[in-house]
Amino acid sequence: MYVCICNAIRETELRCAARRCRGNAEAIYGALGRVPQCRQCLDEADDIIADELSSDSMGIAAAA
Repeated sequence: MYVCICNAIRETELRCAARRCRGNAEAIYGALGRVPQCRQCLDEADDIIADELSSDSMGIAAAA
């Protein structure tokens, strides 16, 4: 599924970038070499990033 139509950013690409980089949606877009354009996707992107980070930290806690 596309999260950002303007930049053609898919959810899987956003989740992968969130695991490699830290920050909000704008920071992750920058890490992908893109800039938010219409900005309508940023709230959903931030939710996906937060979900990915919480899943990642749950995995670390389970491994400990």
